[in-house]
Amino acid sequence: MKKQAFFIALGLLCFFADESLVAQQINRDSLKSMSFIENGQVKVGVDLNLGGAITYIADVKNQENVINNTDWGRQVQMSFYSGPVPFEPDGKKASPNWIFIGWNPIQSGDVAGNRSKILAQRNDGKSIYVKCIPMHWPLNNVPGECYFESWITLNGNAISVHARLVNMRPDTIQYPARGQELPAVYTNAPYHRLVTYRGSKPFTNDTVSLIANHNYPNTKNIQWAPFQATENWAANLNSADYGLGIWNEGVQSFQGGYFGDDTYVGNSKSIATGYIAPGTTEVLDHNIVYDYNYTLILGTLNQIRGYVYQHAVKNKSLQFKFDTSRSHWYYENTTDAGWPIKGALAVHLNQKAALQSPDIFWDAKDAPVLTIVAAYHGKATSARVYWKQFNRGFDTNGMAFPVISDGKYHTYHVRLNKAATYTGAMEGLKFVPDAGGNSQPGDMVYVKSIGLGK
Repeated sequence: MKKQAFFIALGLLCFFADESLVAQQINRDSLKSMSFIENGQVKVGVDLNLGGAITYIADVKNQENVINNTDWGRQVQMSFYSGPVPFEPDGKKASPNWIFIGWNPIQSGDVAGNRSKILAQRNDGKSIYVKCIPMHWPLNNVPGECYFESWITLNGNAISVHARLVNMRPDTIQYPARGQELPAVYTNAPYHRLVTYRGSKPFTNDTVSLIANHNYPNTKNIQWAPFQATENWAANLNSADYGLGIWNEGVQSFQGGYFGDDTYVGNSKSIATGYIAPGTTEVLDHNIVYDYNYTLILGTLNQIRGYVYQHAVKNKSLQFKFDTSRSHWYYENTTDAGWPIKGALAVHLNQKAALQSPDIFWDAKDAPVLTIVAAYHGKATSARVYWKQFNRGFDTNGMAFPVISDGKYHTYHVRLNKAATYTGAMEGLKFVPDAGGNSQPGDMVYVKSIGLGK
């Protein structure tokens, strides 16, 4: 995956195109719909009129809300993307300013001011559970053919969230993978400094980076900066290095930035905002159940990074087993047999088909061998793998190897270290299962696992 804007951030372009709707949304918010929990360090609140989106996070001592709520595309909320583009069911027309988004249910409500519907909610004083039917952001009063669930708990200055999409679309087409926000996080103007670790020595207390990406009010097209966070976190901080961090342990692809003037003044209802979203590129099947976890950490930069260091699994396995999920891998120029995944990825073969990994990080010397377990049905005789060098892109040659198309599972060991370019830090893989282009319609490959090691 190229270093590019890999998903669409909600909320900001409506400042230019839908100012009257923004004003209506602001005026219709109500504190009476809030559900809060706190633990002596941090207080978090969800708005039950907005699908249970997180609209309030504050230190209990000063009660300053750091979350931006200018319109219903902000907050901390679930948001998902798929095809078709445009998505205009039953003759409904998308807002002209958002027609390019396609299928996009979000937790709070739509651009026309229709709120998501709560199906269930619980608050036992220690945790919050919310289930809602989301709304399609670009459309006027079109509920999602799905429901969202979230479970929120506290741990010191951290807010742990488990999120779930349960899809029930009548449209059974498997649309191409698209970037997802896992989740979208909007903070107030004072928290304008986007900080992360993006280097090649993760979990060594190496120097962090400032992502200097500011979009000012006269900006016609807002561009969020994409970056690889090799420690899986980023934070929006004020000038004193205090603010809100987001940690998603399964994700290294992030993007974010700041929109507003350079006074960096504003509260929860001000247009100016900071934005962060960890994300992956995913196929969202019509019937998928998609889960992810993230943690919001309120504190100083040292406290945010310290929490991640304390709780993260270091030296993560680079073994991807596709027994029940795609493990964040996605496809180019092909599809698979759909959800649920039953022991392997059942991929339709053609000469342009490819499987691509999420952003990951490893050192070539620690993983000289790539191992693929797959069963070929058809005419393929060779495959090819490519590796993505850290901050340098994919090697153009890759490495080819023979495959056996007898319908049985075989284990292929590919010695990547024999290639001169396979050296130093790496950040991704691409697997082309039919490099020779011999496949015929109906040919398949069943990929049970892909792993890096010795």
